[in-house]
Amino acid sequence: MSDPIELIEHAGPVPHRLPDAVGQALAASRIIDAAPDPYTAGMWTLRANSKVGAVRVEVPGGEPVTVRIMPKVPITRLFFLFGYSLDPRGWRDGEVDVAEHREVLPALAHAYERQVDRAICRGLLQGYRVTEETALVVRGRIREAEQIRRRFGAALPVEIAYDEFTTDIAENQLLRAGVDRLLRLPGVPRDVRRRLLHQRTRLADITPLVRGQALPKWHPSRLNARYHPALHLARAIVDGASAEHRSGALRIAGFLFDMNKLFEDFVCIALREALIPHGGRSRLQAPGVHLDEDDSVRMRPDLVWYGDRSRPIAVADAKYKAEKVSGYPDADLYQMLAYCTALGLPEGHLIYAKGNAALNSHQVRRAGTVLHQHALDLNQEPGALLADVGELAERMAQGAAAQVSGHS
Repeated sequence: MSDPIELIEHAGPVPHRLPDAVGQALAASRIIDAAPDPYTAGMWTLRANSKVGAVRVEVPGGEPVTVRIMPKVPITRLFFLFGYSLDPRGWRDGEVDVAEHREVLPALAHAYERQVDRAICRGLLQGYRVTEETALVVRGRIREAEQIRRRFGAALPVEIAYDEFTTDIAENQLLRAGVDRLLRLPGVPRDVRRRLLHQRTRLADITPLVRGQALPKWHPSRLNARYHPALHLARAIVDGASAEHRSGALRIAGFLFDMNKLFEDFVCIALREALIPHGGRSRLQAPGVHLDEDDSVRMRPDLVWYGDRSRPIAVADAKYKAEKVSGYPDADLYQMLAYCTALGLPEGHLIYAKGNAALNSHQVRRAGTVLHQHALDLNQEPGALLADVGELAERMAQGAAAQVSGHS
């Protein structure tokens, strides 16, 4: 197998020799920016954007090509952001265990296997599951509609439904789905793969999920509390954070985090938690916000903080990197001004990762609206990072209080 291609998120373009089919597949997948060199056959210019992780492109008759994309922040910090976004109270006191791994996929596989082990070390959780089947004896209740539709009034066999106390419940099915998904991915270290296989053996009696099937639903409770961290990770692994598809005879498989979404999720969740002591309520991806009087232009601010009588008192938007749309280099500011105008707010807050945008406060001509740009240093320890979010919440609260007093 050829050496893996290693890139760093949002770093400069790097030339690599690739089969044209692989380069075209990477370009079409939009996992990275890939363009052929116009002067040298077989050379491609590769540039990572906001996605980090690893993918492997498999070409019929050729060697697989692995692309690894490293985040700029330390792996431990990335997983703190990830874990906190999934469950802020569960992850507040510590970071996700990623051991010594320096790459995203090995760290994720290790962290998930450790969480699964902690969840089921005292035995698999049991619960009631509704089972529907055809039987010769009545157990539970008769499904009358099915009996009539299938049996046309015949007495036997009987279509029945009953509650079964079993380990084959949603929680364990989701844990197994996460294990199965990781075992299919390339790049999981041998020792971690061995431990994952051990966990799958412990979950051997659990029904595997069929690819494309809706994920089983579970509800947090005191009984399944020890499962919560593993279940949050399992859902993220299985549901949507992956890269796996086919393009003709090519196959791309792997696992990727989108740093844009990861940063946005963390900031919104952490800011919502930090605003709780200040009263009011926060809405993420706030619904019901429109730019025009006819409510035909819908907007979705990342966070809107509402005070008494459900009146908006602050708005914030998280941006991992400053938007630089061609012809509109300050697109983030235009967007925030639109939010403030629609919500009737005198100021708005844009929150970036430190080093990814210029920071300032801008007072808009003739409107008086103030647009604040803040930065969070993701290289800090979790406690210091959350403290900075707390200071930002305090600043928003002070602005909201001044706004309320101005209206009174």
